[in-house]
Amino acid sequence: MKTLYYTASSVDGFIADADHSLSWLLSRDIDQEGPMAYPAFRATIGAAAVGANTYQWVLDHDPDGWDFTMPTWVLTHRDFAPQDGVTFTTDDVRTVHAAMTEAAGGKDIWLMGGGDLVGQFADAGLLDEVWVQYAPVTLGGGAPLLPRRIELRLEEQDRNREFLVARYTVV
Repeated sequence: MKTLYYTASSVDGFIADADHSLSWLLSRDIDQEGPMAYPAFRATIGAAAVGANTYQWVLDHDPDGWDFTMPTWVLTHRDFAPQDGVTFTTDDVRTVHAAMTEAAGGKDIWLMGGGDLVGQFADAGLLDEVWVQYAPVTLGGGAPLLPRRIELRLEEQDRNREFLVARYTVV
């Protein structure tokens, strides 16, 4: 069981633009059966954590709303409508990670975003790997991939159509 940060990033290191939008990502070509693509990754996941901005963006922009079936924790101080399988919390990441580990049933844990949330898990020694799909676009600002120093070791890299994909371990 590992705790993984799986995300997409612009070439200049942002996971969302200045308006918290991911629309820049949806126009890019990626093979869903290709290297490090989402479907194969998702099959390994038993639980997830997500920040409030990412959660809100999905609610606002996905026609299906939040349709993830895995147990999910949204770390937030905001009020959201109740959602099956989603726990809204202000708890410390250590407490959340323990609950996710229990719920994951031996599968991996996915830290969905944002970068500061993932940084909190890393600060607590609870981040094992970082998977990044680098999109061929620059945003010039927005939410950074990781807004703190974390030492990584490149384990795997490949090309998936327009994307450079890379997997790192935290050292």
